[in-house]
Amino acid sequence: MQLVVESKPGLNIIKLITMRRFAFSLLLLIAAVNLWAQPASAEYAPAPSDKALLWEVTGNGLETPSYVYGTIHMIGRDDYFLTESTKTAFESVKHVAFEIDMEDMTDMSKMMPLMMKAFMVGDTTLKDLLTEDEYAQVSDHFQQVGLPMMFVDRIKPMFLSVLGSGEDMMSFNPNAESSMVSYEMEFMDIAKERQMEIEGLETAEFQMSMFDSIPYSVQAQMLMDAINAEEGSSNDQFDDMVKLYKDQDIYAMQSLMEGEGGIAGYEDLLLVRRNRNWIPIMSVSMKERPTFFAVGAGHLGGDQGVIALLREAGYTVKPVQ
Repeated sequence: MQLVVESKPGLNIIKLITMRRFAFSLLLLIAAVNLWAQPASAEYAPAPSDKALLWEVTGNGLETPSYVYGTIHMIGRDDYFLTESTKTAFESVKHVAFEIDMEDMTDMSKMMPLMMKAFMVGDTTLKDLLTEDEYAQVSDHFQQVGLPMMFVDRIKPMFLSVLGSGEDMMSFNPNAESSMVSYEMEFMDIAKERQMEIEGLETAEFQMSMFDSIPYSVQAQMLMDAINAEEGSSNDQFDDMVKLYKDQDIYAMQSLMEGEGGIAGYEDLLLVRRNRNWIPIMSVSMKERPTFFAVGAGHLGGDQGVIALLREAGYTVKPVQ
């Protein structure tokens, strides 16, 4: 499905992306934020020995356990796994909450306005943000992944960082036996089959709005860093991340990502505040009915992570192997 949107009178920008591809790109963009390392030594933070993606939440007035599960937003189909404990926990609840309501990501009426937010305001284009050589490098990169610059020149650079992420992105097809899998979409499919309630801890509109706090010039540098990293590596870091994820080592995953990326100075806005915003929402949800929370694994660890904040709020949070 091709979508045609008009950003200004007389200017049609053809988007060579499907709605589902846009939705997955948003997940990957949030994933890049989620993996930013947090401080990992505090009273309530998980210990390095606590290797688990699934965590049981009890106490503080809860009559029935709820669960928090750390996802990775993109993984090879051959590497995708769910432990028996995770399957049992998921089957024990009738409500699942993601970072955003995943059902919204398949609703055209909600996705179309969201797609418009991917564009830079005014007349700003990538040419205004990059040197001539940088622009040529970006143009070559997007040509290789089938996205000519005339189609993406006005999209926010931070979003372009994942929209043009090469073979991994292009190989993802949620409607086929593709090589890449999204945990969120897999959980959503299971939840829909079981007629479970599906909600989000925040809206996709809110997630998109966060990036407007980062100047376009900074986003453009992030885009260049992402392209240079992709062109200069063989995806070794992604392979290392997948290995640690399969080992359920959230502590080491944070250590791997420490110092990587270009969001230094924006961690509080993009990660810490969101974690803290979620705790009261999670508390209400858990008191109303047992809930399975599926959020990026990067949100779990550290002294400002979801596990530490839930413990600080009075809950008992234990790893489940």
